[in-house]
Amino acid sequence: MSAAPVIVEATAKHTSTFIFMHGLGDTGHGWSSAIVSIRPACMKIVCPTAPTQPVTLNAGFRMPSWFDLKSLDISGPEDEEGIRAATKIIHGMIDNEIEKGVPPARIVLGGFSQGGALALYSALTFTKPLAGIVALSCWLPLHKQFPAAKLNSNNIPIFQAHGDFDPVVRYKFGQLSASVLKSFMKDVTFKTYHGLSHSSSDAEMDDVRDVLAKWVK
Repeated sequence: MSAAPVIVEATAKHTSTFIFMHGLGDTGHGWSSAIVSIRPACMKIVCPTAPTQPVTLNAGFRMPSWFDLKSLDISGPEDEEGIRAATKIIHGMIDNEIEKGVPPARIVLGGFSQGGALALYSALTFTKPLAGIVALSCWLPLHKQFPAAKLNSNNIPIFQAHGDFDPVVRYKFGQLSASVLKSFMKDVTFKTYHGLSHSSSDAEMDDVRDVLAKWVK
């Protein structure tokens, strides 16, 4: 990791953890305050910052990125090696929380855009059932490898959210990912936010608050 993650401890007895990954070019600080404002009191927040590396999609400029982005086309090439390397980092963070006494079934993975894509892939390829996945304005990486690549339970709840005016990660890309997920996962919610571009909204955050409260009650 290029920087220490932003960690906000629970305000009550710590019994759950939410690990949330930012989007391309952002840092852990970019989402930490928004996530803290909607979490249950028992939940610790961990917002890591991606390593700085060249990104093909942005003409090779270096920026915080979980893996290289070569295209945001549904059928475009993907950085499989980078995705797997980033997944190992996230799996290590989950294992770290488990070692501290938080059961995996009380750990939520989430993220926005590239971070949401990493959250989906990391959760589905982890070997212990988690509390849930929050996937905002994102897609399922290496989707053609599923369900064969899945190592986790079919029952992990997934809350996927997408704005229908998203010019970056196209709404149809989110819809396709949801369809793939629904073909092998039993509890997938895909929520559309009308008029929302590649960002979040108060309505979306309220919905995330509700699913977090439900998953770790």
